[in-house]
Amino acid sequence: MSLNIEKIRSMFPVLHQEVHGRPLIYFDNAATTQKPKSVIDALSRYYEFDNANIHRGAHALADRATRYFENTRESIRDFINAREEAEIIFTKGTTESINLVAATFGRKFIHKGDEILISTMEHHSNIVPWQMLCEEKEAILKVIPITEEGEIIWESFLQLLTEKTKLVSIVHASNALGTINPIKNIVAKAHEVGAKVLIDGAQSTSHLDINVQELDCDFLAFSAHKLYGPTGLGVLYGKREVLEIMPPYQGGGEMIKEVSFENTTFNEIPFKFEAGTPNIGDVIAFKKSLDFIKEIGKSDIKSHEDDLLQYAANGLNEIKGFIPVGTAKEKVSVISFNIQGMHPFDVGMMLDAKGIAVRTGHHCTQPLMQRFGLEGTVRASFAVYNSKSEIDQLVESVARIAKIKNK
Repeated sequence: MSLNIEKIRSMFPVLHQEVHGRPLIYFDNAATTQKPKSVIDALSRYYEFDNANIHRGAHALADRATRYFENTRESIRDFINAREEAEIIFTKGTTESINLVAATFGRKFIHKGDEILISTMEHHSNIVPWQMLCEEKEAILKVIPITEEGEIIWESFLQLLTEKTKLVSIVHASNALGTINPIKNIVAKAHEVGAKVLIDGAQSTSHLDINVQELDCDFLAFSAHKLYGPTGLGVLYGKREVLEIMPPYQGGGEMIKEVSFENTTFNEIPFKFEAGTPNIGDVIAFKKSLDFIKEIGKSDIKSHEDDLLQYAANGLNEIKGFIPVGTAKEKVSVISFNIQGMHPFDVGMMLDAKGIAVRTGHHCTQPLMQRFGLEGTVRASFAVYNSKSEIDQLVESVARIAKIKNK
C-alpha cells in the first residue's frame, strides 16, 4: 500500500515552517519524532476540561481523567501484545525504565560474582545503570563485541553467556547505527542459562512490530517521544511473575495499600511502581500517538521507512568522500556517516544552514564510537512523514559539502 505522505505531513504543524529561510527538512527522528496535531490537541483538552488527579477522586473530572489515563495503558498493552494491562508501568522514559529494573530487580537478585551482559552498541542509559549496580554488588559487566558492519558477533555472545549470567540487557535497534539485533534468538539463548532479558526498545518500537509474548522478553523499555508522542513519558513492560517479586522503585502515594508508622504494605502491580502523581496529561495524549500509528499501519510505516533508507543509501554512497558508519544487513531507518576530512559538527552546521536537521556527535554511545575510532558521526534518521524529495535535497547538500573538502 502506498502512503499519502502529503496527507500525513499535514497532520504535523511543526513541519510547515522555514529554518534559515528554507523549508524545514527534519531528519532527527531517532532523537525525537514530531507530534501530530491530535496529540497536541489531546494534551490541551486535558488541561482545559479534565484536569484532575487520578484514581483517588470521586468527582466527574477525576473519573474522566482516570478513565482516559487507563485507556492509554490498554492501548500500550495492545501495541506490544502484553498479556495484561498490569504489566505496563509508566515512567519518565526509556532511561528511567532501565534504571527502575536496575534499582529493583538488580538490587534484589544480582549478587557478588554474578554477570550482566550488554553489547558494544548500547546507549549510555543501558550502560551506566549496570556499571553502578555492578560496582555496588561486586558483579561483573561483560560486553558483546561487534563487527565492522555493526552487527553482534554471535559466537562471542554464546561464549560470554554462562550460568553466571543473570541478566542480558540489550538494544533492539541501535540509535547510532540502525542495526536490528536478533532479539528473539538472544532471549531464547539467555533463558537457557536462566538469565532474564531486558530489551531497550527506544528505537525499535517506532519502526518494528513488537510482540513481547512472541519475543518472550522479561522486560521492554521505550519512550513516548520517539513514537510521535510527548516527551517526559516512558513505558516499562515486565512479565507479571517478575514484577511481582521485585521491590518498589520509589515510596509515596499510590504505590501503597496501607501505611502505618510501624509498617507499610504495597499496592498491586503496576501501581506498586507508580509512586506519586504521574504525568497524567502526557499519558492521555500518548494514546493519540498510538492511534495515529495504528491508523496508518505498522507494516506500511516500516515499508515506507525501509524504502527511504535504501533510497538515501543509494544516493549517498555515490558521493566521493562519503563514509558510512554501520552497514548491517538488518537496519531501521538510520544512516550514520562522516565526510572525509571533516568534523561531523561542521557537516551538521552546513546542513542546518540549508534547513536540514540532522544529529551530530557520539549519540550517547561513546564506547561504540571508540570501537570505530571516531569522535562521532552525522546521523540522518527518517520517519513516516519524510519523503524522497527531502532525501534528494539531503544527498545534493552532502555532495556539495563533500566536494568543498574533497576536490
